Amino acid sequence: MLNAAKYSAVEVLRNGRQIEIRSLRTDDRADLLDAVERTSARSLYRRFFGAKHYFSQKEIEFFLNIDFVNHVALVATAEEHSRALIVGGGRYIIVRPGAAEVAFAVVDEYQGQGIGAALMRHLIAIARDARLEELVAEVLPDNMPMRKVFEKSGLRCNMKREGLVVHFALRLSE
Repeated sequence: MLNAAKYSAVEVLRNGRQIEIRSLRTDDRADLLDAVERTSARSLYRRFFGAKHYFSQKEIEFFLNIDFVNHVALVATAEEHSRALIVGGGRYIIVRPGAAEVAFAVVDEYQGQGIGAALMRHLIAIARDARLEELVAEVLPDNMPMRKVFEKSGLRCNMKREGLVVHFALRLSE
């Protein structure tokens, strides 16, 4: 059984650079907020479906207080100037028995290198280990990079456009 709270794996990006995919920790607060600062307004809009200039204390606590059962969060870190910086993150939150909503964000300068796909692979492994059956997501129609992560995830993918969002349902059963 995987220990999601102590999860750690190394991945190699398309450009040959190594990153670590690991569990989000409570002491990641400053690094997580720094990653948000390094993320463009457009990328934050795609993640939160609206303009996001700051997070309330309640939102920050929600993002950091992870139980690794009903709410699992992973971060991608890369070495920059001799320290590991958070360059992306992915999480799932149980929304009903057997199903969790999944979401991702990647700092702009690291987009297009496969970080979203790597986070997705690791969240799939944790979700399968937790015996989840389905991952669901809502994506803005113009967010093609995120849509491609889901479509190329290797999971059976059901996609349906409703109004201003595209709903994804991804079956975890093999």
